[in-house]
Amino acid sequence: MTVHFVGAGPGAADLLTVRAARLLAEADVCLYAGTYLDAVLEHCRADARRVDTQDLDLDQIIDEIVEAHRAGSTVVRLCSGDPSVYSALAEQTRRLDAVGVPWDVTPGVPAYAAAAALVGAELTVPELVQSVVLTRAQARSTVMPDGEALENFAATGATLVLHLAITRAGELADRLAPYYGAECPVVVVFRASQPDELVLRGTLTDIGDRVASAGLRQAAVILVGPALARHGDGESFLYAATRDRTTKRR
Repeated sequence: MTVHFVGAGPGAADLLTVRAARLLAEADVCLYAGTYLDAVLEHCRADARRVDTQDLDLDQIIDEIVEAHRAGSTVVRLCSGDPSVYSALAEQTRRLDAVGVPWDVTPGVPAYAAAAALVGAELTVPELVQSVVLTRAQARSTVMPDGEALENFAATGATLVLHLAITRAGELADRLAPYYGAECPVVVVFRASQPDELVLRGTLTDIGDRVASAGLRQAAVILVGPALARHGDGESFLYAATRDRTTKRR
């Protein structure tokens, strides 16, 4: 049996891929992190064993997976959002490789995409911004690599997506203001796609106060950049009326 790492998306039961829904329906054992995935777990069979991993360390999680696999069970390991970002996929699969357990990955809707969809934002606006940087804050978490200082990314002018940063929104805004300008738009999205979702709009000047007033402490993503202002008249060359469409691509 292959262990399936499945992107759970932002938490809504209908924001899963068809493949993800099928794998959940077939699973004998499903490992997941925390209660926010309750709606997604509705895709599981009633008799499937569900293991909440929020209080387990990495080795305990791997023990659960390996034991279920060796018992002949079909195992799904749910990852919040998409497994390619902040999912601990690398360290889990490294351990599975070491003990000869096969695995595969099914992508999911990442948090930043759900947040952008909720506010109707395109994060790459022609002639304004053409890059998106996914990064995070560092406090009581894994040390950031050399060279990945927030200021280095801000200097590019790209749209920034900040994870694990909500408790430091004001401090981070102050660090970004010299690069984007104090009035640069900011959108904070809490629990996108879930019943208690919340959107805060502001600027680098006031977003810290708005977050503090709302009492947000977790499960939020911060989007920063001029693309969020919904202005600019640049348009994509791909759809331009002046583009030569007579030459076929080979």
